[in-house]
Amino acid sequence: MADSQRTVVDIYVDPGCPYAWQTSRWLREVEALRPVDLRWHVMSLAVLNEDKEMPEEWRDLFARAWRPVRVLVAAQQQHGDDVLAPLYEAMGRRNHPEGRTADTDEVIAESLAEVGLPAELAEAGADTSLDDAVRAAHAEAMAAYGEEMGTPLIAIDGVGFFGPIISKVPRGDLAVQAWDATLALVKIPGFYELKRRRTEDLVFD
Repeated sequence: MADSQRTVVDIYVDPGCPYAWQTSRWLREVEALRPVDLRWHVMSLAVLNEDKEMPEEWRDLFARAWRPVRVLVAAQQQHGDDVLAPLYEAMGRRNHPEGRTADTDEVIAESLAEVGLPAELAEAGADTSLDDAVRAAHAEAMAAYGEEMGTPLIAIDGVGFFGPIISKVPRGDLAVQAWDATLALVKIPGFYELKRRRTEDLVFD
C-alpha cells in the first residue's frame, strides 16, 4: 500500500518495445533501493502505430504485436493486476535479452507456464474480441501523458512523461542517481524535456 513517504510509479508496457524493457529493468533496480511502489499497465504498439505511414514490413510487425498484448489483457482480466508484471517480464526476457520474438506461440506458451497461468490463455492471442480492452488500456496510457506519445511511458506520482530512454540499464548507485535526478526534474513546474542524440546500441543484461 502506498503512503505519503513512498513514490508511486506507473509504467505502461508492450512486450515488443526494447526501450520499455530497459526502463522497466531500471525501475526494478530502483524499486529495491528506494521507497517506490511500482504499478504495471498495458499499452499497445499496434494501436499506437495503426494509422501511421510505414514500410510494409513494419506494418506486419505491428500486426503481430497484438498477440502478446491480448494475452496480457486476458490474463489481467481473469487473474488480476498482480499477474501483469511477472507475465510481462517472462515475455520481455525472452524477447529482448534472449533475442526471441514475443508474439510466437512458443514464447507465449513458455511465459504462461513460467508464471503458473493456464496454457489456454495462449488462445487469447488470436481473440480479436479483446481488442476493445486493449484499446482501452492504451487510451489510459495516453491519458496518463496527456496526448499521444510513444513508449516507454511512465508516470511519477501522477505526472506522466515519455522516457527515460536508456540503451544500457544503470545498476546500483548509478540507478539511484538516475532516479533521484529524474524525481527532481519531474517536480520542477514547467520542465518538459531533456534529450540528446542516440550514439549507442541497446545492451541487454
